[in-house]
Amino acid sequence: MNLFSELYGTYFRITAEILEHSRITAKKIQDIVISKGFRDTVLFLPQKLIPNSSSSDWGLLRKTAAGVFSPVTNNSPVHLITGLQKRWLKSKLSDPKMKLFLTDKTAAELEARLRDVKPLYSPAFFRYTDRFSDGDNYSDPEYRRRFRVILEAVKSREVVDIEFRSSHGKLIRGRYLPLKLEFSPKNDKFRVYCRSIRKGRLSTGSIVNLGRITRLRTTGSHFAGELPIEGYFSRRRAPEPVEVMVSEERNAVERFLMEFSSYEKRTELDLENGGCRVKIWYDGADETELLIKLLSFGPVIEIAGPPDFRQKAAERVEKQYRLLNKNISGR
Repeated sequence: MNLFSELYGTYFRITAEILEHSRITAKKIQDIVISKGFRDTVLFLPQKLIPNSSSSDWGLLRKTAAGVFSPVTNNSPVHLITGLQKRWLKSKLSDPKMKLFLTDKTAAELEARLRDVKPLYSPAFFRYTDRFSDGDNYSDPEYRRRFRVILEAVKSREVVDIEFRSSHGKLIRGRYLPLKLEFSPKNDKFRVYCRSIRKGRLSTGSIVNLGRITRLRTTGSHFAGELPIEGYFSRRRAPEPVEVMVSEERNAVERFLMEFSSYEKRTELDLENGGCRVKIWYDGADETELLIKLLSFGPVIEIAGPPDFRQKAAERVEKQYRLLNKNISGR
């Protein structure tokens, strides 16, 4: 029985914590799921843990005479690494983006420990569509150094000096406070959201592609003032959220919520027809990227609005249909 999509992922850790309680109430289960899970995990995980009359739960808890629940297991979940996990880790190490988050020493130690493990898959197995071909060079040592400097600056609110080339080739220098690092699957690039610093105060906002940075220097100065990050990003949001209907087919709801877990959204279960209705708020500059991700789900979703976004989705599907027919008829 396939209980989890991955061992020791978020769902596994939540379930392991619940199974460590010899007695636990439904409210306590809900509280643990809400505090430890994703925003939408509470919509489906408690139903898989709490026993129900339809026997659709995972069978990990039993209801006691006192009306509370106890685990069917005798011991706490054992932490181990399976052969499949080792093969997956070996494959992940072949992704140059992985080493952006690892020191050279850690990466070398992992590769040495997995030396005799066969990779689960090769990067050559994947073919990406709707992605630009001029992605960042993640294997460049200087790129990796800059990535780590900016990542640490985001965490510690350190001000950095950045020199970069704009999309028009203009060389720009300034002092910036990095707010957020973000990866764009469509562009295959990392970018950093910044606020420029002038006379010790926050000034205009900028988005800098890491691959365009030509010089980066730490200042040792940390911003101690008020940092209204939420307000900054809310001003970048599109005027209206995208509204999507997600069906229950092929486990679509769970897959959809996992794929869009990083987005601000509101989810409502459709008790009458099944599935759910989701409203997604997004950065207006990322509209095309969001559209591509939504269309990748195919017929298990319906884009309900707003009308202009729905029209763009229809035009993109129609264009793909014409291209497909042209290629078939040309054979």
